[in-house]
Parts: sequence; C-alpha cells; structure tokens
Amino acid sequence: MKALPLRAACAWVLAAVLLLAGCSGPEPSPFKGTDITGADFGRALALRDHHGQPRTLADFRGRLVVLFFGYVHCPDVCPTTLSDMAQAYKILGPEAAAQVQVLFVTVDPERDTAEVLGQYVPYFHPDFIGLYGAPEEVARAAREFRVVYRRHTEPGAAGYLVDHTAGSYVLDRQGRLRLFLPYAHPPQDIAHDLSLLLQAG
Repeated sequence: MKALPLRAACAWVLAAVLLLAGCSGPEPSPFKGTDITGADFGRALALRDHHGQPRTLADFRGRLVVLFFGYVHCPDVCPTTLSDMAQAYKILGPEAAAQVQVLFVTVDPERDTAEVLGQYVPYFHPDFIGLYGAPEEVARAAREFRVVYRRHTEPGAAGYLVDHTAGSYVLDRQGRLRLFLPYAHPPQDIAHDLSLLLQAG
C-alpha cells in the first residue's frame, strides 16, 4: 500500500481529531435554570410601577432583572415564587442582592391596582416592584415575553382565577434574556444562577 504524503497524512489526522472532538457533545450549562441566551423575544416592556411611575427595561440597565407574570389573588404559584425570590436574596447577601431587581407584572389589571400591588409585592421584599397597566398594555407585555394567561371561574368560587405561565425570566445587566426559571425552582439554584450572571458582568 502506497504511503500518504506527510502533508496529506497530517491533514487526515487533524480531521480525525476534530471529528472525535465533535463527538463529545456540547459543554454542559453551568446554570441550574434553562439557558435561553440569544432568544429573539423579551426585549421591551412599558408599564407603570406600584408608585404610578412609568417603567421600561432600560430603567434597570446595570442590574439583573428577574421578571415574573402573575396576580395578587393567585392562590399558590405567585406567593410561592415571590417567597422563593426573597429567599434567594437572602442567600445572595445584601451586596449582591442590591444588583438584582425583581419585577412582578400583573395579568389581572382590573383588580391589581397600584395600591393593591403596593401592599402585596413589597410584603415579600421591600425592593420588589409591582408593574401594571391598561389591559391592552399588559397583553402587549405578555406577548413580548411569550406569556399566556386566561381568566376562568370555578363552580362555587367567589370571583375568578387567572391561569398563567408559571416561571420567571432573568435578564442580564444589558437587558438581554438569559435564563428561564421554572416554577418551584429552589432558592439555592436561583441564587446560584444569579451569582454566575453577576460575576459575568
């Protein structure tokens, strides 16, 4: 069998090495939540905070943003999520937590007024901010973040409930979507992921 020229042999070996390297699969994500870096949605938000002040995502540049859509009368998902976020703040410590902003966007604007949000959201942590708007403004924000919600009533229940996407988005200091945290994500894992993003700058 005729030997390959040295240059051809080296090229073949290099190709084999690269092929084998590709078989090892992608590097595992360092995050506990779902890495959605590069997502082409969740770029804009224009609502009012529970003090009545207009707010956009640009107001929070330089800080991480944890964004959650819910409502005050929510019986389980919303209070659990806000409690978990407050616990994550404690794990982070005051200095790191000061670089994170939790935003709670209501999907029930008819009942969740500025006053109602102002009593509810800061109850979990004084730095948390509630956001509201006219129904069409809330719907626009939900579409931007691919959040779905639907009002419904249950037999014998007073008032109505709102089914909604359960989970939180995390945006980095530049306002880019980075993570999706599913409902009941452990506070330790939330703090872990936020710490990684803070270290990344």
